[in-house]
Amino acid sequence: MNLAPNMQVTQHPFLRKLESIGRLSDEEKQAILDLPQVTKVFEADTDIVQDGDCPSDCCLVLDGFVCRYKILPDGKRQIMGFYIPGDFPDLQSLHLKVMDHSVGTLVTSHVVLISHQNLQQLLRRYPNLADLFWRDTLVDAAMFREWMISIGRRTAFQRMAHLLCELQMRLSVVDLTRDKGYNLPVTQNELADALGLSTVHVNRVLQDLRAEGLIVLRGGALAIPDWEALQNAGEFDPAYLHQTR
Repeated sequence: MNLAPNMQVTQHPFLRKLESIGRLSDEEKQAILDLPQVTKVFEADTDIVQDGDCPSDCCLVLDGFVCRYKILPDGKRQIMGFYIPGDFPDLQSLHLKVMDHSVGTLVTSHVVLISHQNLQQLLRRYPNLADLFWRDTLVDAAMFREWMISIGRRTAFQRMAHLLCELQMRLSVVDLTRDKGYNLPVTQNELADALGLSTVHVNRVLQDLRAEGLIVLRGGALAIPDWEALQNAGEFDPAYLHQTR
């Protein structure tokens, strides 16, 4: 079974993402699409892989919104990344056999599971793809560093603005943005877990962003009236995303 057989090559989110950080030949694109796979639908708030698991495959998000998280001993959750269509949130499991965190859905999500064996064969056959997959994990690490800076040094207002800018840039690559905005299917509790804030504080920050005319948020639909102003508010420099287009 091919990877997303009903989806045109130019529309496939993973190919679009890879082409944002490097170059792909037609043969390499087809090799990715031809990977054996299993497609699963996970309902909202469902774990795809859990802390302590030893997975034999990696998951590729085709549709939906996924997060990487850790549960602390007191039951609190720290979200360490949001993952969108085109992302492999657990690609590190190719080499780190035991998961040290969990990956779960925030909304109903379509996920493709690809065995480690098939991925390893693909990367041995196509060295350029191995380089691009490695580059993808390095970009993921760069995003993690920015999240650390936000939680450690940025104000709550800056954290929120920075995150909203990051999602705009990443979603634009896979053609999931509208003119000046995108769908944000994330609750205030989930934003709080990602930004190290209380839910009350998240609500206050969102109100402040609205009051300054930086965002319009209705029913999960986010609009950004002034992109440059939101960038400035979050001290957002997209260089860490390493997008070449």
